[in-house]
Amino acid sequence: MTIILDAMGSDQYPDPEVEAAVQAAEQFGEEIILVGNADLLRPKLTALNPRNLPVVIEHAPDVVEMEDKAVDGSKRKPNNSMAVGMRLVKNGRGRAFVSAGNTGAVMFNALKVLGRIKGVQRPALTQPFPTRAGKCAVLDIGANAECRPEFLVQFALMGSLYAQKVLKVANPRVGLISNGEEAGKGNQLIKDTYPLLAQSGVNFIGNIEGKELFGGEADVAVTDGFTGNVMLKAVEAVAKFISDTLKAEITSSPITALGGALAKPAFNKLRKMISPEEIGAALLLGIDGLVFVAHGRSNARALFSAIRLARETADTNLLEELRSSIQESLTPTQGITL
Repeated sequence: MTIILDAMGSDQYPDPEVEAAVQAAEQFGEEIILVGNADLLRPKLTALNPRNLPVVIEHAPDVVEMEDKAVDGSKRKPNNSMAVGMRLVKNGRGRAFVSAGNTGAVMFNALKVLGRIKGVQRPALTQPFPTRAGKCAVLDIGANAECRPEFLVQFALMGSLYAQKVLKVANPRVGLISNGEEAGKGNQLIKDTYPLLAQSGVNFIGNIEGKELFGGEADVAVTDGFTGNVMLKAVEAVAKFISDTLKAEITSSPITALGGALAKPAFNKLRKMISPEEIGAALLLGIDGLVFVAHGRSNARALFSAIRLARETADTNLLEELRSSIQESLTPTQGITL
């Protein structure tokens, strides 16, 4: 199972990418393809890979930088590392593509090179959030700032399939993120989406707030990309604040340090649940290929986790399941034009 990694994506590229690729090749014993400027990558890979592990370089002369406008930058640089890597996926050279680059550029290149799964109007970034009961797939967390009600219905349908295949939930409970549990709460988008979801055929449980999401009362949580992205970044910031505060308090005296040492296994478990380094990346669900988007600030550990997630998702045959069932799932709903 070959995974393709954009070597020019992160804020500190290509060092974290090269290190992550070597770690993954060693851990999994499988080929990793680094896509980027070969002249830049070759000496770094040689230095970090003395054992000649199966990491290969695919040359891509162009880079879409974080400050580039997603569409314009991608058009001006048609052989950017994202486009070249996704072409490898399309041609069957690898099972999945991972990038820590400009999210808008990843989206644009994915649509241009791989296209949407037939029947899907808008792809959605999807990431499991930790909950009291396990995990909840939240989508969209950043691909579509502006949404229509029918987009959210499709997110719910795709999210349900994702929860079944990846989270192993037989009949996923789908909640609509709102500022109140009662039907009729929320902005106009939420009010218009609620009756459509109620008739969609998914296991819709109604509006949910943060307490229901993190309390484990839903397996899929649906929202627009603007709200989802703000929520994701707020959750990550609060988690880091709590972690940093606990660490400072624990090390403030010998007594608390002793207690902290005894509680270290519990703290480590919590850290793995909430750390972006452990989560790795979000899946761009609805693209006709497995595309994962990591944080621009990702380090080698986060990118290794993203590669691991890509492998695990490819093993579920999620993409094949979506291809075969999405049309059947979407067609009966509310007369939506596909």
